[in-house]
Amino acid sequence: MYIVVASFLATLAFSFFLTPIIRRLAFKIGAVDNPNARRVNKTPMPTMGGLAVFLAFNITNIFILRKEYPSSQFWPLLAAECVIILTGIIDDIFELKPKQKILGITIAGLVIYFFANIRMTTLTLPFLGTLDLGILSLPVTLIWILAITNAVNLIDGLDGLAAGVSVIALFTMGITGFFFLTVTSTYVSVWIFMLVAALLGFLPYNFHPAKVYLGDTGALFIGFMISTFSLYGLKNATFISIIIPVIILGVPITDTVFAILRRFLNKKPIAQADKHHLHHRLMEMGLSHTQTVLVIYGIALIFSMISLLYPISNLGGSILLTVATLVGLELFVESIGLVGPERRPVLNWIGKVLKIKGHKFSSKNKK
Repeated sequence: MYIVVASFLATLAFSFFLTPIIRRLAFKIGAVDNPNARRVNKTPMPTMGGLAVFLAFNITNIFILRKEYPSSQFWPLLAAECVIILTGIIDDIFELKPKQKILGITIAGLVIYFFANIRMTTLTLPFLGTLDLGILSLPVTLIWILAITNAVNLIDGLDGLAAGVSVIALFTMGITGFFFLTVTSTYVSVWIFMLVAALLGFLPYNFHPAKVYLGDTGALFIGFMISTFSLYGLKNATFISIIIPVIILGVPITDTVFAILRRFLNKKPIAQADKHHLHHRLMEMGLSHTQTVLVIYGIALIFSMISLLYPISNLGGSILLTVATLVGLELFVESIGLVGPERRPVLNWIGKVLKIKGHKFSSKNKK
């Protein structure tokens, strides 16, 4: 336990002291976000800050905690991380096309699938039993990795947003994995907490007003690591083991799903960027930059608290909890106009019902 606490503090310190160095490096090599119509920054901002997170995370793991991790898992995962980091650095300097980024994520996913043996193999669903994924194991695993990685990348739109939400999600994932879910060993939770420490050391430089951005280097790396860590609990996937990481990652998944739906309904390309994400909508409602980030932190905490209810609920309770969460989420999404100000089917239906009831009530009073 002592070595884990010491490693956590060391990782935090490494990240804190490495970030200013990476910031200066980003300026020198041209990894800079210049202001434009889509971005919120008004001055050129160094990106690639995620490299500091990656380095701090791995310095501790290699030189202090190496014996805590099985070699069959450690080295392939490190190789996959390097692929992701390289993809992110190239994108931060030269701006890759979406297909090129997907290729980088896919290569990293193939590394952990074939060399680390981190994959989904079976799926157990209520009332249907256990399904052996067989040849579907590879595409299902890659789709999971691509979806989660891109979801985290999409919410990286405000100072401290992706880093803070990821800290909340990872911490909850570590707690859940350690106390509730059956995983191969506690080393997975230790791995997760080291990434939390690396992000906490970076966050003071990234919170509003930011001095450095995560960039795609950081956003892709964090998303990839979250998707990979979640797979440890999904090797033999069940309804509960699937729903918990989905709920934990409620903020980025919600933003991604409704961004896809919004673009589909508006007949726009799915990969086309816009300024209608969750943080954009909250700012349009009058919240400041910092207030928007703190509100989304609060939403992420709510999702995390909901996820902690699943391991202590029976199947019926889990289904009811899921339904209640989806209904509440839909009402919230419609209330802020995440899909579009005119697309509010549930709220419109509720309004019609209440109007009818109100009309009948008024008629009775008149009589």
